[in-house]
Amino acid sequence: MESPATEPLGLIAGEGIFPLLVARGARAAGRKVVCCAFSGHAWPELREECDTFRWVGIVRMGQWIRTLRQAGCHEAIMVGRVAKSAMYDRWRYFRYIPDWQTVKLAVRALRHDKRPQAVLQALVDHLGHQGITLIDSTHYCTDHLVTPGVLTRRQPTDSQWADIRFGWDVCQTISRLDIGQSIGVVDRDVIAVEALEGTNAMIERAGKLCRVGGWTMIKVSNSKQDMRVDVPTIGTVTIEKLAAARAGCVVLEPGKTIILEKPKVLELADRYKIAVVGYDAAAGNAR
Repeated sequence: MESPATEPLGLIAGEGIFPLLVARGARAAGRKVVCCAFSGHAWPELREECDTFRWVGIVRMGQWIRTLRQAGCHEAIMVGRVAKSAMYDRWRYFRYIPDWQTVKLAVRALRHDKRPQAVLQALVDHLGHQGITLIDSTHYCTDHLVTPGVLTRRQPTDSQWADIRFGWDVCQTISRLDIGQSIGVVDRDVIAVEALEGTNAMIERAGKLCRVGGWTMIKVSNSKQDMRVDVPTIGTVTIEKLAAARAGCVVLEPGKTIILEKPKVLELADRYKIAVVGYDAAAGNAR
């Protein structure tokens, strides 16, 4: 029997560049990649980064499991965004028709708690029972993890450091309540809180409320974070949105957040004069 390090790796992929980074890292480590790509979410160019590629329905777990098991996968990584807002549109009942395996999981495990963390934990458990172990989604792209300290040449101003110290505990509280994982802060006032709409929409709202600019975005991991299924990310699109909204600083949690295409993101942040900080509150790495 092949060891986990040499057998094919399953990739359950949503939207964005994160699945591409995982596929490239896994193949560079010598593993074949078998991809189940969520139809309507994953990027088509992901096909070129995988050895086996199949479009699957997002609530058709039987498809994922059959594809991975037939390819001999015992380990898998699940990454990529799924737009939550799309699940509440008027056509959702036609677009997201579950298969029988998904229905059984929903009835058995999700009757009393439909929050994202409960859904993800039930999914992890079910895949494990089917012989597929989800592993840390950063395993093949650790070089993109946030590290402690100021990551850009641009340094936060004194007022932005004050906003970081004020807003960090506030953002952690918002996360513990399962409301969201990002806030906008200026002059120690919370001007925007992320909820269902996602980080980019929160950034746009903060920009409208803070016309003078220079505000700080703080983004943390979920207090019950599972690195197998729930890793916050930022990328070039995030920086472009922050620049358009006249933000001056973005604060991230070290070791628990991925910067997609890290060198490109930090270079872009410096170009827009946006400081990027990996904030370790316990180490007190703020002035």
